[in-house]
Amino acid sequence: MATTPAPVHPVHPVDEVPPVRQLAAFGLQHVLAMYAGAVAVPLIVGGALKLSPADLAYLITADLLVCGIATLIQCVGFWRFGVRLPIMQGCTFAAVSPMVLIGTTGGGLRAIYGSVIVAGLAIVLLAPVFGRLLRFFPPLVTGTVILIIGVSLLPVAGNWAAGGVGAEDFGAPKNLALAGFVLAVVLAVQRFAPAFLGRIAVLIGIAVGLAVAIPFGFTDFDGVGDADWVGISTPFHFGTPTFHVSAIVSMLVVALVTMTETTGDFIAVGQMTDRPVEPRTLADGLRADGLSTVLGGVFNTFPYTAFAQNVGLVGMTRVRSRWVVAAAGGILVLLGLLPKLGAIVAAIPAPVLGGAGLVMFGTVAASGLRTLAEVDFQGNNNLTVVAVSVAVGMLPVGVPTVYEKFPDWFQTVMNSGISAGCLTAIALNLLFNHLPGTTDSAGDAAGPTPPSVTAEA
Repeated sequence: MATTPAPVHPVHPVDEVPPVRQLAAFGLQHVLAMYAGAVAVPLIVGGALKLSPADLAYLITADLLVCGIATLIQCVGFWRFGVRLPIMQGCTFAAVSPMVLIGTTGGGLRAIYGSVIVAGLAIVLLAPVFGRLLRFFPPLVTGTVILIIGVSLLPVAGNWAAGGVGAEDFGAPKNLALAGFVLAVVLAVQRFAPAFLGRIAVLIGIAVGLAVAIPFGFTDFDGVGDADWVGISTPFHFGTPTFHVSAIVSMLVVALVTMTETTGDFIAVGQMTDRPVEPRTLADGLRADGLSTVLGGVFNTFPYTAFAQNVGLVGMTRVRSRWVVAAAGGILVLLGLLPKLGAIVAAIPAPVLGGAGLVMFGTVAASGLRTLAEVDFQGNNNLTVVAVSVAVGMLPVGVPTVYEKFPDWFQTVMNSGISAGCLTAIALNLLFNHLPGTTDSAGDAAGPTPPSVTAEA
């Protein structure tokens, strides 16, 4: 008697493993999208501490190495660590100001690393608590946060397109022309090229832009010859960490900010990939953030978080496989171990990245609008929730010095448009849609809570 074949369960697109050729191309595209942001934090902190060029180079290679390891932990996962979604990891900009302050007021790098290690351990411990807060992120809140993430990133792309902050020719027409050319190439590939090429439109745009930039003198590869072939980051290269209470407190505030931002990024990618984030997976992802931050303190780098730059790339290319981003993590590990490869990537001029960034970051904002389209705005105060949250989130983006007279802990929270807007959206949603006395229609308008909010975190 013939046996009935076992049913074949389709693999979710997040878990699909593309062919090696596509893994490499898609992974490289993610690396190029985040590279400038990844190396910016060690450059800023190292410059503020007046480190030597050799130490700066060491910070960058250490950062790329741990970026890669952190990305692999997040995408591949083990036990209760890793959200297992296509999430790139990088150093958080929320920690820059506190770290510069710690490093320049007598503590130095050793005090920075001590506070980073403690903050990482705190994130691991607090992850289950944040997991249980997922019910406070209905579509009204998540759509607003995703919109704020995208819009707050657009000035980054604009600065790149103009030549990069601090460039002597910042805003020169030739820089904007190159960025516009790259943007046009990306759009043309998406519109007219075959489907596979459309998915690597950003990579093609950057490659074509670089090919045009070289003969016009936008960049050179002198730094490639000076870079070492092999560089290995050893634990506590700058000395044994020291633990100062004030430094630890400021870094714990940073930890809360990054956990809030990361939650928004996880939810955004979960919606883009049709794998909604649940309380347990949120907690697992935040634990991975904490572990990576501890590794950062041990291996001479800084706190890690989900990189919003790459969220837009997932939405734009519709490539949902976490193994693609895991491949990007592997490339980052190679760049961290082979500084000469890192120097090649670093030679890509800022306007080229700016042209690609405009479409990627705009995609994030558009994804937020798509989520908000699911929300009912009739007969309730949901429009006010969105309006005020976006306004508060954009305030430090449009006026970077608006909070400079406030205490450091307040600046750490509110100078990040993402965290400021996210906290505002959560608070206003509670005020208008959850406090006693609000109408049923308003509560329904906030959107359904995630289906598995009772799952163990």
